[in-house]
Amino acid sequence: MPDDPSLSLSAQDCLVAMMVAVSASDEHIRTTELIKIQSSVNMLPIFADYDNDRLSTISKTVFDLFEQEDGLDALFGLIREALPERLYETAYALACDVAAADGKLEEAELRLLEEIRYELNIDRLHAAAIERGARARHLS
Repeated sequence: MPDDPSLSLSAQDCLVAMMVAVSASDEHIRTTELIKIQSSVNMLPIFADYDNDRLSTISKTVFDLFEQEDGLDALFGLIREALPERLYETAYALACDVAAADGKLEEAELRLLEEIRYELNIDRLHAAAIERGARARHLS
């Protein structure tokens, strides 16, 4: 839980939390989204030394936060506290990839992506390029 001082997030935990949050935002976690999260964790250099067992812990934390009234604000607070600014665009790119993984963007996913752009202060042009790349990678 976020009130637990022993919960200390790594940068990788934050990236996972962003991906899980986007997947859970529309209340339908799709298999394609879970596969995208798992493959990102398995393939990307940023996760080279990441403990895969943390995936379920971080997922549960996100789900618990989403059940609270100010859970999204709390999540962003944790992210800003633990994620280095140099990885903000990485977090947004991973979130876009998860949102695009099933070939369609739900309204809740679009709202959360907008919130991520705002909370992490992603430049509008950079965000557009990241979104375009995600769209191109997930065309069927």
